[in-house]
Amino acid sequence: MSSNKETITSPNTSTHFANGRRKNGYGSRRIRVGLSITLLGFLIFMLGVKPALFGVDRSPVIGFVQIATMLVGLAFICVGGYLSLASLWPKGATSIGADIGLRLVSTGYVLCVFTGMADIFGLGSQTLPDTPYFGPWQAYGVELGILVIIVGFILLIPPRRSKEPGSRATSANR
Repeated sequence: MSSNKETITSPNTSTHFANGRRKNGYGSRRIRVGLSITLLGFLIFMLGVKPALFGVDRSPVIGFVQIATMLVGLAFICVGGYLSLASLWPKGATSIGADIGLRLVSTGYVLCVFTGMADIFGLGSQTLPDTPYFGPWQAYGVELGILVIIVGFILLIPPRRSKEPGSRATSANR
């Protein structure tokens, strides 16, 4: 037991190395942190979308504070999702598809921010000094941005690893 890579085993769990990485190379601590940030982001997002779930609904319309809260929650979801999915790649060696996925997540979030805050930026139908209102066109823009984020997350998922060295994990080989 003088090796730095001593295995720690416990019942009903997989084998972990002492440095926090599993045998397959995934950082379990980083995955947990990413998923925790994603869950926190989802709660913040839901606070912005449906504040009545938390008993804090004060307005019949979705205004600036709700839109900002929703976008902050979505930012947490994007960061946490990226941390979780990026930690599935061994030693940070991502593919070009994963790099495109990261850029799509970022682009989708920017699309959500600019369509969600269109009235605040003076681009929407309810420009200032009127009360900002989250209208149907803004909702479509945010939905489109979320779809772009989802496509980005799908591209961040690493391909299945083959069990045999030197073979490719494609559908033709299975």
